[in-house]
Amino acid sequence: MSPRAGTVGSRRRPSKGDLTSQAILDTAERLLQTRSLDDIAVDELASGAGISRSTFYFHFASREAVLHALSGGVLDALYEAASSWLRRGSEPPEDSIRRALGASLALWRKHGPVLRAAVRARDTDPLMREFWTGVARRFVEATASRIELEREAGVAPPGPDAKSLAGVLVAMNEQAFLSRSRSRRSAARDRELVDTLTCVWLRSVYGLGA
Repeated sequence: MSPRAGTVGSRRRPSKGDLTSQAILDTAERLLQTRSLDDIAVDELASGAGISRSTFYFHFASREAVLHALSGGVLDALYEAASSWLRRGSEPPEDSIRRALGASLALWRKHGPVLRAAVRARDTDPLMREFWTGVARRFVEATASRIELEREAGVAPPGPDAKSLAGVLVAMNEQAFLSRSRSRRSAARDRELVDTLTCVWLRSVYGLGA
């Protein structure tokens, strides 16, 4: 049952400004499915959201700011997907890793145009480059922390420096998912990729075969 407005603990209803911002974001994600950010005009974003150009600039400073907001939402979702392993409890490592990788690939499939646009933008846009640096640091530090915890618990054997290993594994995931997001959808090939990445993670962190 949905909480009623005004009840204790109910969520705040989206304001008109929230809805307008979301309409702009939805329009941008739709347009990015077939075109690059450079080919999308601010007027198109405004028109798609049913607002004026001046109203667009009330919500976002630029097209790049829209991409930044879109990317932030997707990358937060990717971090949450990874949490099945990053915050692993009693679930076996293989199961938690496979679940995290599968959920991450699903997000790359769903939001591939946004993530690919963000990857391209980080090479030319200082704001996006700084953003990606922060994202990478967040994933690498969380992964390194999990590796160290697994080693301290005796679940994972000693190995390379945890942060260095985490950096390699996180970069591997990004490149694998980036490449797969460009390809035609195939459930069988997606399962194969998740199986392969799971095997690499298990061997690298736990010294185990999948």
